Amino acid sequence: MCAVAAPATGMSGAARLEVADIVRAYGDVYRQAHRLAAVQDRALRAIAACRTAVLGGHTETCDQCGATRTAYNSCRNRHCPKCQSAAQATWLAARQAELLPRPYFHVVFTLPHRLNALAQGNPRVLYTALFRAAADTLLAFGRDPRHLGGTIGVTAILHTWGQNLSQHLHLHCVVTGGALAQDGTRWIAAKTGFLFPVRALSTVFRAKYLDALQRAFAQQRLTFAGGTADLASAEAFARFVAALRAEPWVVYAKRPFGGPAQVLQYLGRYTHRVAISNARLVDLQAGRVRFRWKDYADRGRQKMMALSAEEFLRRFLLHVVPPGFVRIRYFGLLANRRRRALLDRCRVVLATPTPPAPSTQAPSIAVAAPHADVHRCPHCGVGVMRLTAVHASLPPSAPENTS
Repeated sequence: MCAVAAPATGMSGAARLEVADIVRAYGDVYRQAHRLAAVQDRALRAIAACRTAVLGGHTETCDQCGATRTAYNSCRNRHCPKCQSAAQATWLAARQAELLPRPYFHVVFTLPHRLNALAQGNPRVLYTALFRAAADTLLAFGRDPRHLGGTIGVTAILHTWGQNLSQHLHLHCVVTGGALAQDGTRWIAAKTGFLFPVRALSTVFRAKYLDALQRAFAQQRLTFAGGTADLASAEAFARFVAALRAEPWVVYAKRPFGGPAQVLQYLGRYTHRVAISNARLVDLQAGRVRFRWKDYADRGRQKMMALSAEEFLRRFLLHVVPPGFVRIRYFGLLANRRRRALLDRCRVVLATPTPPAPSTQAPSIAVAAPHADVHRCPHCGVGVMRLTAVHASLPPSAPENTS
């Protein structure tokens, strides 16, 4: 890759390194060397422009000392590390109103790495199949009278990355520790500390997923190119599926949460995440990015990884999901069409009052009106900061690294 002058920033620098800095320094070179999907290109451009003059912003001035500060608008791209807090806060407020005062379990469904290359060319098909197979497996076990015999609630969150930015396709599921009986007259509690047997979950999950994969192939919904081109024939694809069926699939059930408060704390860490946060970046030196990561294969020890900027961007872009793809989905008691009625019924049988509805107004990150944009001045501590100017966004031809 061509050498590109870039600021050497890091933990000891004046400013903390951000993904945006890497994109601004190396994004154009990467685009020239690699063919990007439109959604990947949009993500890079949005991240580079986020909170810069490119997107416009506003200036505030203290009404006492005259100090000024300028704030630029956010890109709101869901792959941007800086733009998830407002969406996350709104989402968590809604989930708080839906939680039942019962234990919840955390179950993780992981796809074999053998599927990684196929997923790169067919993310929508393979990710959708992951949601459906995992949810169908959990709901089937919930309905089985040998386990619960009712309808459970499932919140499923797609993650496609590991700590080192490699592909690691898995689904985090938060599951109610009990079920609403089929006739809606009682709550069936799960055994203390136990939901479903994970080996049985794994076997059923594998069968459901591979059935979905074979249907997608039969319906010609899969694309084969590059490293997967040799799977295009029916015989080769059958051998591929047979190899997948012969290996064990990983389903992991963690210890149950202590209660709704712990569920919210967990969800706050796992939802609206991107592949890597700015806080994990250490420095960018001579075209190499260093970042911290936890090696779970080595008892979760924190380590340092160094990648070329090109490889860092390649790995980061692996986790850009297709346009409009929903990464958080709900099933069973939480299915969108029946959620309110079923949760109300659960609260009746559990003798639990209905919580107040969450605010429908999302936290605003737009420019506020002058009368509302009043903040204490950080310089004199006496005056208030008032909106004094609004800056329009720059035309598309403006350089991406304007700050």
